[in-house]
Amino acid sequence: MFDIRVRLGTVLEISAAERLMPSEGPITLWVTGVRLVAHRPPDDEWVWIEGIRLGRSGRRGRQAQILVRANTFSAREQTAA
Repeated sequence: MFDIRVRLGTVLEISAAERLMPSEGPITLWVTGVRLVAHRPPDDEWVWIEGIRLGRSGRRGRQAQILVRANTFSAREQTAA
């Protein structure tokens, strides 16, 4: 079991290494939804993060759904946008 606390409206800077499919590189995401992944091996915990991509200038982009390692959020301090 793990404890994930990501508030809706939080802006996350997610590195490519923290994502399941890092081919697009790092991403800045304004969080609109969070879901745990139910069918997973016990040592491989992932979280679906849904939100709006933000550009470097803060301009809103397209909707995104990405898988992020659950341990990404255990040591990270979240800030609301």
